[in-house]
Amino acid sequence: MTYPAPRLIFWETTAGCNLRCIHCRRVTVADQLTPQDLSTTEAFQMIDQIREMGKPVFVLSGGEPLFRPDIFEIARYAADAGLPVALATNGTLIDDEVAARIKDSGVKRISISFDGADAETHDMFRGLPGSFEAAIRGFQALRRVGLPVQINTTVANHNKVQMERMLQMAKDVDAVGLHLFLLVPVGCGVEIAEEQMINAQEYEQVLNWLYDTEQAEPDLQLKATCAPHYFRVMRTRRAQDRRAGVARELPASHDRQVNGHPHGQMHAATKGCLAGTGVCFVSHRGEVFPCGYLPVEAGNVRQQHFGDIWQDSPLFAQLRDPDQLEGKCGICQFKSLCSGCRARAYGVTGNYMAEEPFCAYQPETREVIL
Repeated sequence: MTYPAPRLIFWETTAGCNLRCIHCRRVTVADQLTPQDLSTTEAFQMIDQIREMGKPVFVLSGGEPLFRPDIFEIARYAADAGLPVALATNGTLIDDEVAARIKDSGVKRISISFDGADAETHDMFRGLPGSFEAAIRGFQALRRVGLPVQINTTVANHNKVQMERMLQMAKDVDAVGLHLFLLVPVGCGVEIAEEQMINAQEYEQVLNWLYDTEQAEPDLQLKATCAPHYFRVMRTRRAQDRRAGVARELPASHDRQVNGHPHGQMHAATKGCLAGTGVCFVSHRGEVFPCGYLPVEAGNVRQQHFGDIWQDSPLFAQLRDPDQLEGKCGICQFKSLCSGCRARAYGVTGNYMAEEPFCAYQPETREVIL
């Protein structure tokens, strides 16, 4: 069987970073480039192999990708190959000159992480005083050169009451989107999980807030990441609206997606957990994982062709089969739509096919809500 090409590929360009975020998926973070990082030539080879499969969105992440002196050369190579290129950065290293270089390199969209609506909250989580103001300056520099920038926010106990403020902040700085990341207990996240993880009921509250906000803010792209049960919440709420005679139009972000708008292509969310099915993650050492939070290796681009890993990995084949889901995920009527977060299941139980441990829903298999 031949599987469709991934829709998004995240490449950890380097483990090097200037911040020490307490929720980072990495156990160790370097303050410089490491000898294990893929070389420029190896990066080009990987891009060529990805391009043979199609045109997935190619996300340059890290660490901090701007640590790499060749990052603009790599971005340009990928853009010239026809890949839509995005950059995931903490924003603190961006000034007007760097913003112009990012634009000139062919990057089409940037995400900057803000983990609080104010400096005190953000800086505590990011581990560097002044990082909030530096990220704001970087954001503004990118907007001055006309690049679309989205805000990524990790939702945890420290900021769960700031969602409305984060929404207002996104509008104030002219962000194109606000993406909520629900904390996954992997890497450094394991060490802070008990302290920072919100519980299953709080997840439901955040996801229902997101649904309501999507209806009220159709021009701002809102998305939940590492929260596949949002698709169950969205489907259920729409069914309730129909039964109540409430007409809901699809948000503009959905329309852009359907109509092929490049911003919609960067959004590219069609179901819940996409690990190994619609997305994958390549580490700075070339390891290929289902996603950045599920550290189970499917192969390594230093030893194998990327396309062979994507098509032939037994790990990916298992993740693509919802009938192999276990626990309540295995009997849930939403399992093909949601699948539960495989990384969160792995982080809590050591079994990536186990049930989603932070889902409050109890399946009722007699009814399928369409």
